[in-house]
Amino acid sequence: MDTQSPTPPRGRLILPDLVRAVALIGMAAFHFTFDLENFGFAPPGTIFSAPWMNFARLVAGTFVFMAGLSLVLAHRRGFRAGPFWRRLGKVAGAAALVSAATYVMMPQVFIYYGILHSIAVSSLIGAALLWLPWPVLAALGAGAIWIHLAFVSPAFDHPWLWWLGLSTHWRPSMDFEPVFPWLGPFLWGMAAAKLFERTGLWARAARYRPEEVTGALKIALFAGRHTLPIYLIHQPVLYGLVWAAYMLHL
Repeated sequence: MDTQSPTPPRGRLILPDLVRAVALIGMAAFHFTFDLENFGFAPPGTIFSAPWMNFARLVAGTFVFMAGLSLVLAHRRGFRAGPFWRRLGKVAGAAALVSAATYVMMPQVFIYYGILHSIAVSSLIGAALLWLPWPVLAALGAGAIWIHLAFVSPAFDHPWLWWLGLSTHWRPSMDFEPVFPWLGPFLWGMAAAKLFERTGLWARAARYRPEEVTGALKIALFAGRHTLPIYLIHQPVLYGLVWAAYMLHL
């Protein structure tokens, strides 16, 4: 009788990295359009039209959802304090860098609480909730959105409270994803990861080893594994390209 336990799956899950790669493409498309409008290559107001704003929310929601899903995947066999705090430090440091850079470049709409700030704070909250089952996490995610809809009040209009997402007005920003409602998709991502674990989806899901992938898929999966540095460098690159085109056009 064979008493050996099944060999655990090897390699990285392909689906999360692919989803993040697709979201990166969407983010780059949105920011490229923003740059085109900024230099007059696109009509004024393009980026604030309903289709583009909904597209931006979908892309941001995907990143936040995947951050929650990844948190559970990284700690599904027990909370690993060292990797968690190192990752959180990188995200928080990157958020501070984005705030500083955008304040210098465009102080009127600088990013004071964008997607990286949101993911950092949601990660802290999510880490405290890792022990909860998926139905509770899903319900809490819905509750985060409900709070945003039901509890907006002038009492939260002070600038130090804008990050909560319950103010009646706030300072304009290029990127603003406050705690409410954006904690919602983060918790839904956590719930999805736990549901997939419970149903055995992760055990059956396709995996890959980076050194064995080739072609366009290799590029996409590389991007999916390195979303943070790509997020930080893509906009300066796109902005520089559009600026160069503008200078040639003069």
